[in-house]
Amino acid sequence: MKVAKLKMPELKKHLKHYNQKELIKLITEVYKLNDEVKHYLSIKFNAEDTKNDLFEKTKEDIKDEYFPSKETSKLRLGRMKKEIANFKKVTDDYLKTVDLELFYVEMGTEYTNSFGDIGEGFYYSMVSMFQKVVEECEKDEEVFQHFKDRLYAVVVNSDGIGWGYHDALEEIYYSICWLFDDDDEEYI
Repeated sequence: MKVAKLKMPELKKHLKHYNQKELIKLITEVYKLNDEVKHYLSIKFNAEDTKNDLFEKTKEDIKDEYFPSKETSKLRLGRMKKEIANFKKVTDDYLKTVDLELFYVEMGTEYTNSFGDIGEGFYYSMVSMFQKVVEECEKDEEVFQHFKDRLYAVVVNSDGIGWGYHDALEEIYYSICWLFDDDDEEYI
């Protein structure tokens, strides 16, 4: 059964009739019910500290998905991608989002090196996320400079992994326009 959702104009119409005390009560109730709202409002009113805490929590959740402290790994790639997307939506922090995307690939590569080859879908997810990070680096040389060592390390650490994973990462990495120095005509 599909639940009818209140449209934005209707919501605004209803909210106009609330006084300040009623609005505060409504917002605090919504805050208690929804983690995304908690993150959003925390960032709105305590931006940097909350953003950094959420960034560290998301990184920890990604690492725990690959290398759990208590149980066997479930490798819920979709869950990790959703956490990254939620971080981006709530914080609108471009650089930290790219950092999390690269961390996702770094952990996936480390996981494979620790436990052996996975399957095609896993590598497809890693390659597509790496491609996404490289595309962001292509847009801005400062972003590339920020991540270049980690990007290269992922390529190096993927050497020997099956399913064409290393070859795909290497091809994507060496397509980065900032690697080629026009003066020297060499890779930097």
